[in-house]
Amino acid sequence: MAYPPVLLLVCALVALLAAVPLLFVIEYVVSTGWDEAWRLLVRPRVGELMVNTGRLALGGMALSAAVGTGAAWLVERTTLPGRRIWNVLLAAPLAIPAFVTSFGWVSLTARVESYGGALLVVTLSYYPLVYLPVAATLRGLDPAMEETAQALGLGRWRTFARVVVPQLRPALLGGTLLVGLHLLAEFGALQMLRFPTFTTAIYDQYRSAFNGPAANMLAGVLVLCCTVLLTTELAVRGRQRYARVGSGAPRAAERVGLGRLTVPMLGAVLAIVVLALGVPLASLTYWMIVGASTAFPIAALTTAATTSIGLALAAALLATVLALPVAWLSVRYRGKLSTLLERSLYVANALPGIVVALALITVCARLAPPLYQTTGVLLVAYAILFLPRALVSARAAIAQAPPVLGDVALTLGARAAARFWRVTLPLIARGIGAGAALVFLAAVTELTATLLLAPTGTQTLATEFWGAVRNIDYGAAAPYAAFMVVFSAPATYLLTKPTRRSA
Repeated sequence: MAYPPVLLLVCALVALLAAVPLLFVIEYVVSTGWDEAWRLLVRPRVGELMVNTGRLALGGMALSAAVGTGAAWLVERTTLPGRRIWNVLLAAPLAIPAFVTSFGWVSLTARVESYGGALLVVTLSYYPLVYLPVAATLRGLDPAMEETAQALGLGRWRTFARVVVPQLRPALLGGTLLVGLHLLAEFGALQMLRFPTFTTAIYDQYRSAFNGPAANMLAGVLVLCCTVLLTTELAVRGRQRYARVGSGAPRAAERVGLGRLTVPMLGAVLAIVVLALGVPLASLTYWMIVGASTAFPIAALTTAATTSIGLALAAALLATVLALPVAWLSVRYRGKLSTLLERSLYVANALPGIVVALALITVCARLAPPLYQTTGVLLVAYAILFLPRALVSARAAIAQAPPVLGDVALTLGARAAARFWRVTLPLIARGIGAGAALVFLAAVTELTATLLLAPTGTQTLATEFWGAVRNIDYGAAAPYAAFMVVFSAPATYLLTKPTRRSA
């Protein structure tokens, strides 16, 4: 397949930018020497970290997929009472950073400082990454396809398994992939839970032991884990196409009556909401009321909030602009090269923010010293870290936008730019917006890269919260955490709004 030269060049430049942290790790590994690298790898500590990271990632992905898909099916396809309210509440944990959820649990009980506690916290924090795309897909499916299957003799559950589930594959796999990548790179939550993984070990090596070679070898293992995850997702995804002309009849699919299961299902959904929202919010409220160090420095809170929101909005715009051409190339011009470019953008997401930050520091020190500790470099770090969030949403939206509509516009004399703005963009706008909202949610609470790259004197909600927590000033930390939740809530709510059906 012939790739458009300009589009291919743009995508290659985006991939090169995203590859900066990976090239940084490779350079360190090569400069260390193979003998020394092997010595650093074959240690009992590395094996322990591999087991911890692997079982946490696999367990978190499996539980997030189960919870997210089950909750989406209950809300979108059953007679569950209060579905609109549950839809918002089930997505709301995205407004609470994982390290704030950990803070909520750890500050109440030390029993969560274990594998079980870490698995609980990360699942409660990240299952909405599966819930939202699966719910949106269920909401937009044409009910005629299921009705046809049932008319051919398939029962309700066989219809669901053979007709609905295959159409959920892009959303389910994309959401689960994001969960896995986040778990590989998670730092703040696991540091609070005292559960050692590659990310926490890398941070300790850099900030405590100042052991660059050992830390970069661990980062190299993380890259390998990310590669395995991406390859597996690509193999399972397959090459099916999911776009179709029209949205079917403008009506919702027939809902499944829960009957006697109504109360148990309500209880299950309520339990998820209480554990994911109730515990961290109750903990924040408790520490703001009774914490001995509780204070509400209005000026400092306002400055940190304004800075966080401004940086997050700029990061969302930049990541979306960078992700869109790659998503377009991977969907509309399928091939080995487009797949390679798309996959390359996910690698940095599996690296801790500290590795991405140190890679950019090294580049600035060697090539452009004046750029060190500037806002522009910080925004580039955000874009590298959160490109997958924008890419997954944009790719799913473009995959369901029928190319034939653009072909029709072409026959009517519309030029390429006009076809995109008048035909394609309205079809994919919500998906792009969802990706931008996901990037905003991540950037407004980003911690490690901000600590290293932010210009001197920059105060964000996340850095101020972390500073207070490190000093065990839970009361002082609580207002900053509360502000993060408040400012993340609108973006989370926008993600729950249903797409308007076309007549």
